[in-house]
Formats: sequence, structure tokens, C-alpha cells
Amino acid sequence: MKKFLVYHSKEEMIRSAAGHFISTGSAAIDERGQFNVALAGGSTPTPLYEYLAGKKADDLNWSKVHFFWGDERSVPPDHPESNFNQANLSLLIPRTIQKENIHRIKAELPPADAARHYQEEIQAIFQQNLPSFDLILLGMGNDGHTASLFPETELVNGDVSDQNRLVAPNWVPKLESWRITFTPRLINAAQNIYFLVSGHSKANTLKLVLEGPALPHRYPSQLISPDQGNLFWYLDEEAAAKLSDVPRS
Repeated sequence: MKKFLVYHSKEEMIRSAAGHFISTGSAAIDERGQFNVALAGGSTPTPLYEYLAGKKADDLNWSKVHFFWGDERSVPPDHPESNFNQANLSLLIPRTIQKENIHRIKAELPPADAARHYQEEIQAIFQQNLPSFDLILLGMGNDGHTASLFPETELVNGDVSDQNRLVAPNWVPKLESWRITFTPRLINAAQNIYFLVSGHSKANTLKLVLEGPALPHRYPSQLISPDQGNLFWYLDEEAAAKLSDVPRS
């Protein structure tokens, strides 16, 4: 199922996404005793993490939530640009999440080693060759990238030697840096995927991603299409301003 949810403001979007996060997590815990969620980096999800750290999210059994990351920069965990550090400061520390529930990418290692170790860790925890997360959070950049799947990079150009990889290093020339990222194969195996997109700077690209021709090498967010799970696009009015085919909630 694919669903578009458009809100008047980013704040309203975040409140709704937080409520959905809590209900999705509670359902997973009721069913299996654990909620496995992969967090996103970037500026958009930080208000979501801050909201979830507050009292309005106390109903979720946080001791049963296990945290992963969909991508990471090649920096130490305490670096200001670390996606782990961002979530740690805004959510994990305020929620006093126990260490055994935190599964970060060891991005201080060489990128290939970090990716290999993370894939092995995820497969061991899930005890599946192709794990299915309860929820993966994603953002979308102004260039159409998501996670660390950037335009015209190896992982989106289709020239990857091992198509079975779930986590991979990705060199991003325009940033002159390595990233470690979930591959589309792993993302699309999730039960639920939330895209969080806000701001007028995303409007033109969002229209191309959702209503333009299929050009995933140029707009990697087009690679996200769950195999069997649900895809939710959380949008504010500024981001959705150019869309013609998306109903407003």
C-alpha cells in the first residue's frame, strides 16, 4: 500500500508521524515482543525524535524498541555529523535506551568493513538472510537522494557486482566522502516505510520523483517500492506544493 499524507505545517506532519510511529511500534511489540526500527539522518527527522522523547510518547514500551540506522557518514559516533549522534542526543539519551537495544553502524571503521559488519549484525539479530524491519524512516534530499543512495553513484547506477548486498559503502563524489547505507533491497523488504519530506526547497524534486518519468539513477528515491509492505509519504504543504496527483488529507 502507498499512501500520501499532506499537512498544513511541518509541526502537524511530525505529530502525525509520531502517532503512527507509536502505533506501529506497539503493534509489533504486541505481535512479536520487539519493535525493530531503522532511523534516518538529516534535519527533517530531528523534531520527530524530540517529540518521541517527550511525555506524549510514554505509552510505547521503549524497552522493547531496537534501534538501527539506514545510513551513516564515515565519522566517529560522537562526531557532530554522525546520524547516530543526532538520534542519540535527541532521543536515545532522553529515553535512557539500554545499550543492548542500540545497533549503530561502526562508521569509525573503513567503509567496506563497517558495511560488512553491519550486514552480518542485522542478519544475526533477525536470523534471516533478508531481514524485514517493522519500520524504516527515510528523508529525501533536494537532489532526490534517500538514505545514502545518491544520484549517479555506484549503488544506483546498477553496476554493483553483488546485487545481494543489504548494507554497502557508497562513494559520493560531490561530497568527496564515503557513506554506509542500506541498499534498496533491504529497504524494500520492510513492513513499513515512512518518507518525511518538508520545505519548499524539496517541491520541484518531489514532483519529479513522484510524477516524473522513472529515472532512479538521477532520483534514487524512486528506487523505494516495498515488496509487500506499506509506503507512507509524510509531506507538508510546502513540499507538496507542485504535486498535481496527490490528494490532501
